[in-house]
Amino acid sequence: MFAPLLEHPILAPVAAAILGAIFGSFIGALVVRWPAGRSVLTGRSQCDACGAPLRAWQLIPMISYILLRGRCAACGAAIGRPALLVELVAAAIGAASLALHPGTQGLAIAAFGWLLLPLALLDFRHYWLPHPLNAALALGALAGALAGLPPDWTSRLIGAGAGFGGLWLIALAYRGLRGREGLGGGDPLLLGAIGLWLGWQALPLVLMLASGLGLAAALVMQRRGVALDAATRFPLGTLMALAAWPVALAGGLS
Repeated sequence: MFAPLLEHPILAPVAAAILGAIFGSFIGALVVRWPAGRSVLTGRSQCDACGAPLRAWQLIPMISYILLRGRCAACGAAIGRPALLVELVAAAIGAASLALHPGTQGLAIAAFGWLLLPLALLDFRHYWLPHPLNAALALGALAGALAGLPPDWTSRLIGAGAGFGGLWLIALAYRGLRGREGLGGGDPLLLGAIGLWLGWQALPLVLMLASGLGLAAALVMQRRGVALDAATRFPLGTLMALAAWPVALAGGLS
């Protein structure tokens, strides 16, 4: 029933963009509420400034922001642009995935990007990679494998073991040499889940791109006068997420 839609050159990317914007709205709420200890699944959405409950038409991804001109209808307070940007990014993930890879594989690549997005944002903002989100990413990979999508089970399982085991050993060695933590506990789990999605063959490229992004970020920070030393923290999970999805998009799940 959905196969013709998934393979349509125009309708598939448009539908995926709409679905991505909906997911993006949820992701935007999640990355704000979860660290603050607020429920994402219960309670009505409300203005963060005045607490006024939001009506249904005020919750339409992207469109509501435009209609409201970026301000709360009740108190006039500015609505944060980050939420809009998350919706736009999630929509772009869906559109690009189905445009370049029509069919089930494109939908899987979009899902991969949507699952990585909250992990990237939470690690960037809070240096936090929640275990439930890492588990959801891993379960998504298993669902793709059970659906018969590439790569094969052997590549996936080796990727999961190599991704998790490699970073875990690095973290263990760093702790032994420096006497302090160098990696968060969620980083090995994230790379293991990425390996479960993409297979072991993609891990070197993911790590190379993540390292390149980290080096570029360090150079920008230096240009802005930020002093860097051995204690400077970088959100490795964010860097790996930003590297992993483009690898999947460029090469497909193979």
